Amino acid sequence: MTTGRHFQDQVVLVTGAGRGIGAAIARAFAAEGASVVVNYVRNASTAQAVAEDCVQLGGDGLAIQADVCNTDQVKALVAQTLAEFGRIDAVVNNAFAPYVFDPEQRASFESLTYAHYQTQFNGAVRACFEVCQAVLPHFKQRCAGSITNLVSDLVARPSVPYHDYATAKSALLGYSRNLAAELGQFNIRVNCVAPGLVYPTDASRATKEDVKNLIASQTPLRRIATPQDVAGPVLFLASPWSGFMTGQVLYVDGGWVMG
Repeated sequence: MTTGRHFQDQVVLVTGAGRGIGAAIARAFAAEGASVVVNYVRNASTAQAVAEDCVQLGGDGLAIQADVCNTDQVKALVAQTLAEFGRIDAVVNNAFAPYVFDPEQRASFESLTYAHYQTQFNGAVRACFEVCQAVLPHFKQRCAGSITNLVSDLVARPSVPYHDYATAKSALLGYSRNLAAELGQFNIRVNCVAPGLVYPTDASRATKEDVKNLIASQTPLRRIATPQDVAGPVLFLASPWSGFMTGQVLYVDGGWVMG
């Protein structure tokens, strides 16, 4: 999306937006004129800095703390957003349970317990479930809304078997498509963006240079993604340019997955 004011007067809620991919998404929306709610769970100072960046970029920004796996906190998050801005046009479910992408230190299947899977299910599916449930009455009242959920290209190509993480993201993809099928009648769209390895982020900090170089060498575009690379497709899915798209997945990995 080219620089302009494509989201002027729009309000966008981005979960887990205090750093990494979420922060890049928040800033990108603000640069297009949006008012952005920067949700965070722990680090208030970084979230406030992102919100201030949003203002400097020409939009508006408001940092709001909420654990997106907590029903009451999510309801309060949506209520505060509506009280402050009067509307919500788009939701980006970016928050996820902490995870470290290190193929050399990853847990093998034999070493996992179901609790590992449950943690990731909560961070992926439950987090989206709580936010979507909370915002749905407002979207249905307006008969409009866009939901974009962050999954992973591992759902299509588990090149490194991060069992618990990739399984949870696969479940989130199924959840998103079922939600799209039900909510389309209300003009509410639900889509997914599936990045590959993204650097720099907290999750990819442990990924060694030789691993990053190997992935880049096998990627058609010969590099790995930056957080800014992910932001553009997210903005596209929230915009009228994708107005007849729902239940779709955009892979943002330089061609690592083609399909």
